Amino acid sequence: MPLEQVLGKGTVCRNCLAGLALSALLLCGSTAVARPQQADAAAASDRSTAIDSVPASAPSRLLIEHLAGTISGKVTDPTGAVIAGARVRLSRASQTPDQDTTADSAGQFSFSGVAAGPFQLAISSEGFATQTYSGSLQPGESAQLPAITLALEAASDRVQVVLSRYEMAEAEIRDQERQRVLGVLPNFYVTYNPDAVPLHPKQKFELAWKSTLDPVNFGLTAAVAGIQQANNSFPEYGQGARGYAKRYGAAYADLVTGNFVGSALLPTLLKQDPRYFYKGSGSIRSRILYAIASSVVVKGDNGNWQANYSGITGGLAAAELSRLYRPASDHGAMDLVENALTIIASTAADNLLQEFLIRKLTPHAPTYASDKP
Repeated sequence: MPLEQVLGKGTVCRNCLAGLALSALLLCGSTAVARPQQADAAAASDRSTAIDSVPASAPSRLLIEHLAGTISGKVTDPTGAVIAGARVRLSRASQTPDQDTTADSAGQFSFSGVAAGPFQLAISSEGFATQTYSGSLQPGESAQLPAITLALEAASDRVQVVLSRYEMAEAEIRDQERQRVLGVLPNFYVTYNPDAVPLHPKQKFELAWKSTLDPVNFGLTAAVAGIQQANNSFPEYGQGARGYAKRYGAAYADLVTGNFVGSALLPTLLKQDPRYFYKGSGSIRSRILYAIASSVVVKGDNGNWQANYSGITGGLAAAELSRLYRPASDHGAMDLVENALTIIASTAADNLLQEFLIRKLTPHAPTYASDKP
């Protein structure tokens, strides 16, 4: 059918036909463009529906890739040297369990897959004080922390010194060796520690040896011999330098036998302590009774009170040994019982002086927690 009939009657110019053709082409193009946009919108809607359909308890792969980060750092000591093997713990405010790792040989540590948010690190190593570091991790961040320096742990916090019984006794002996009446006269055989540990046999002999060789005792022996010389005691010794030398030798021999037999040898064999244990507390009556009783009872090495076999027997043995170098006029007529009673009485008198007077005259006497003068 002729185009003129389709469009209606009348004459149609060629320009009108060209305009109609162009309008048709534009209409088709507009339709073709609209269709892809509608398809893209439908696809986006499908993807949104798929993401929304994932359960909240199972994070998507996309969230993990974009939100998880890493934390790394280095552990050093105050000198800047690395601390290999340092323990590092990562804690977070969320319910996520703590993570632990160990610094490598270069002091480096690292945590991966760390969720965004605040965190805290606790770094520790033997010999160093624990150090903490707090921070916050951004989504997907790789946080490189500055070097974390651990301070040296205080010696009192990490070292516990445990002394043996022998070392404790040595410390007490050193205290006793500073005990001098009026700062001069040795007062080694008294302890102001009621809980003093027993002496080792070697220490008993060392204490006797130090007392015997103390310079002050040499001077005291010289004074005693001089008094005996002036009073012409033991006339068998005679006068002059020879007589004085004999008196000095006899007096010093008494000191040696008393120290080694009564305070070292027999206490070692009988396992008894040769020292006087200062009481220093309680009523005057109780202290008097204690001082007198300590002349016949002593502490054993097992910590129990025992009859003073070593002290009394040692005194008797020293008296018998003196017969070897003392003149016959000094032997006397006293029997064994009288000698024993004399030894007990002199020991009791010395204990009373220790309990009520000598402590006050000893400037360097140590004070213990249980010692209350």
